[in-house]
Amino acid sequence: MKMHRALMIGILALALVPVGASAQVCLGGNPAITHVEVQSTHTMGQMNVYHLVGTVRNLGSTGQPSNTLQFVDIYDGADKVDAKTIPPLPLGGTFHFTYNWNRAVDAGAGSTKFIFKIRMVQGTICKPSNGGAYILTF
Repeated sequence: MKMHRALMIGILALALVPVGASAQVCLGGNPAITHVEVQSTHTMGQMNVYHLVGTVRNLGSTGQPSNTLQFVDIYDGADKVDAKTIPPLPLGGTFHFTYNWNRAVDAGAGSTKFIFKIRMVQGTICKPSNGGAYILTF
């Protein structure tokens, strides 16, 4: 009877643990693109020059090792147009990157879609789905 009661208590305790609780913890560095915006625009002849500014933040539980090699790849639609190197980030650390894009002055609002993606060459991303891509339309 005592063994049966102990077994039931053990089963009940396990049933109360949320499924995937251990999967929710991010052990390691976790770079994420947290924000990108058009900071300013100016006209040069028949072109508008858009100055884009983005932020990458380490949302993980530790800083990244010094040998981490990572980039933000920048796409205009499906076409890769540039890549920005991101230094290894300390716990909670941020890095800001910039990019200038020329577009015709008569281009319609919302006609340009940029996609920013983290690309890890050396190192790991704890949760690749966390900030793996950021979309900016302007």
